Amino acid sequence: MSIWNKKEIKREIQELNKDIETDILIIGAGITGMTTAYYLKDKNICVVDANLIGHGVTLNTTAKINYFQERIYTKIKNIRDEQSAIKYLKSQRYAINHIKEIIETNNIDCDFKRVDSYVFANTLSEVEPLEKEVEFLRKNKIEVKEKELPNKITQYKSYCVSDTYIFNPIKYLNGIYKILKEKNVPIYENSKIIKIEKVDDCYICHSKKYNIKAKKVVLASHYPYFILPFLLPLRSHIEKSYIVISKVKKDGEFTCISSNSPTYSCRFYQDGKNTYQISLSESHNTSIKQNDKHHFSRVKEIFNLKDNDIVMTYSNVDVMTPDHMPYIGRLKDNMYIAVGYNTWGMTNGVLAARIISDMILNNENEFVETFNPNRINLSNLIALPSIILGQTKSLLGPKLNKNKAWYSDNITFVNKNGKNLAIYKDENGIKHTIHNKCPHFGCSLIFNEEEKTWDCPCHSSRFDIDGKCIKGPSNYDISYRE
Repeated sequence: MSIWNKKEIKREIQELNKDIETDILIIGAGITGMTTAYYLKDKNICVVDANLIGHGVTLNTTAKINYFQERIYTKIKNIRDEQSAIKYLKSQRYAINHIKEIIETNNIDCDFKRVDSYVFANTLSEVEPLEKEVEFLRKNKIEVKEKELPNKITQYKSYCVSDTYIFNPIKYLNGIYKILKEKNVPIYENSKIIKIEKVDDCYICHSKKYNIKAKKVVLASHYPYFILPFLLPLRSHIEKSYIVISKVKKDGEFTCISSNSPTYSCRFYQDGKNTYQISLSESHNTSIKQNDKHHFSRVKEIFNLKDNDIVMTYSNVDVMTPDHMPYIGRLKDNMYIAVGYNTWGMTNGVLAARIISDMILNNENEFVETFNPNRINLSNLIALPSIILGQTKSLLGPKLNKNKAWYSDNITFVNKNGKNLAIYKDENGIKHTIHNKCPHFGCSLIFNEEEKTWDCPCHSSRFDIDGKCIKGPSNYDISYRE
């Protein structure tokens, strides 16, 4: 449950129930997959998702459609070069124009609204780096105003742009869903693809019971389940963020984000009855910080949120790349991938949809080389030792120290018949036992006491208290039976 599906529209759910063939299979029905399907709707395509439409990372996003993204241009400029930073800026504005066009052309009711967006320095040392970011934007003909942020968060300097947007991503995807259904595009939900193999000039994509044969495959899931050939674990790390939804009396009519880490971010949303503030903070690499309860309490403290006003809390994860730019495009023959959005999934999801659909349709797209997923640059090599260290800590840390200091007495670990098990005793005294090992990469798990889930610190797989896999890249449950 998130703020976006608090009032989700009921609709018929279709699951994969037979072997099928298609020209183009899109795996993932979030912002990327559904928008790609929109652009390819006149072709022989089909969409498949392990969950419901939009119920992956898209569900827990803050849903900002924004190009003023902390200090990302300065980072890209320093790591790659100025032209790459300029290209990334162009790509974000390009994506904003495309999502705006889709919504307005099809009259999609998704609470799409233009708002001011602020980036602010909340420490004195951040002022000069933020000023360099603003200098870059102004040099590229972006109107940026120095303007005080209209809330009580500590700020030493803040800047604002006005041509950015917010929306409800689930309503947007429901709009896309209706368009695709009118075109008779099959969309299979609760249908997990667990294996892909190349057979002659096609791909056979296996679910647990049925197969889909496709000439082309688009991988639009948050984190692809396979390690080879892409080696994403060595080309990225996972960042986790904490979101608190609280009722407020008045719409702030703006979004804001701090220029430094840990991120302070907020925006507002009206559902027709109430107004909510969406507060996010405490973003961190999952290999080094894992006390979820502490991080949620810190968000409440940072934004001075009162318990009586809080409606819900949840976390989200993002794939972060060394050069701060996503991997989008052709992975290998007739297989395309989109991953690594660096917390800016709304713009980069639509950008990926446009790039990949253009590649499939043999249309020109100026961003194909910029985001080539097979690129290797100096930033990848420089970041590799720290990524390997982080992966090693994620893999070994929970194994060496299972019983974290912050765990309550309701969490215990045992070894039974050579199997490492973890047990959570719920508020009714019922014990829930799971195998303490993620099937994806073998990492031990961390218990999230706030959301009552077992989370993998390596690649962000998530399991409920009974071991059911509720988010990949794992394809399998960790349930334990005597």
